[in-house]
Amino acid sequence: MQAVDEVRDEVRDRELSRLIERRADNNPDPDETEPGYTESVRRYRAQRRRELRAAWCEYHQLQAERHRSILEALIEHHERRAEELGETGDLAKQNRPKGTT
Repeated sequence: MQAVDEVRDEVRDRELSRLIERRADNNPDPDETEPGYTESVRRYRAQRRRELRAAWCEYHQLQAERHRSILEALIEHHERRAEELGETGDLAKQNRPKGTT
């Protein structure tokens, strides 16, 4: 197992060295000189932003639904317990903040 880890370390070090050397040369990536490359990258990034935005939107919508169902169940529980204890009369309504039902 140790030999496998050493080989991985060597491969990773060689790749990192190659990357550093290429960046140090200040030579553009060969792909960057291809016609249409910049436009392709722009389209890809725009699509990726749309996908991520849609994923976050869906996440927040589902999270809101989960919170809503939990909170509604919690409210119902407390209203039921208050009724069982006889505190749903005028006194409970007077103590509620304005704007709540």
